[in-house]
Amino acid sequence: MGDIHDTAFSQYIPPTLFHPVTGTWSDAAGAVAGTICIVQDDANQTATVNIPIFLPSNASALKGAYLKSIEIDYTVVNAAMTAVTAVVNKVTRGADGAVATVAAQTFSYDTGHDAAAERIDVDEHRMTLTITTPFWLDNDVYCLVQLTIDQAGDTGITHLLAAVANFTLRL
Repeated sequence: MGDIHDTAFSQYIPPTLFHPVTGTWSDAAGAVAGTICIVQDDANQTATVNIPIFLPSNASALKGAYLKSIEIDYTVVNAAMTAVTAVVNKVTRGADGAVATVAAQTFSYDTGHDAAAERIDVDEHRMTLTITTPFWLDNDVYCLVQLTIDQAGDTGITHLLAAVANFTLRL
């Protein structure tokens, strides 16, 4: 078997792996039969959710996953949000006895979400975060997306449906 160098790999990340840090969330069936989501239905709160990006890594240079973009599927129900923002964090594991270091990565939102008003409207969303300088995930690095959702009023509901990481795989 020869080496693998595929530039079109994608990895689905289910909402059951998302980590709500703040806010009131619950697991639920999706609005479409056969789907799942996590739901924030306690309106008028600001919530933070971490999305772990599970991809293969490698101790050898330029092998494993080369992370290029992350898509996040979510639905805003009933009332527009005040704000929806993302941060892509590259986390470098600390050596024994040392703490990890976190570095926010520069990225751009897709054209349907590059204005704040486009991220908050009542609709189904597929927001793509394209990393400005894609990076290899070696065995000492992992990635977390921090999503902050600021609901407005008493009727706002947010459904987080999925994330998809797009990457090059080289083995």
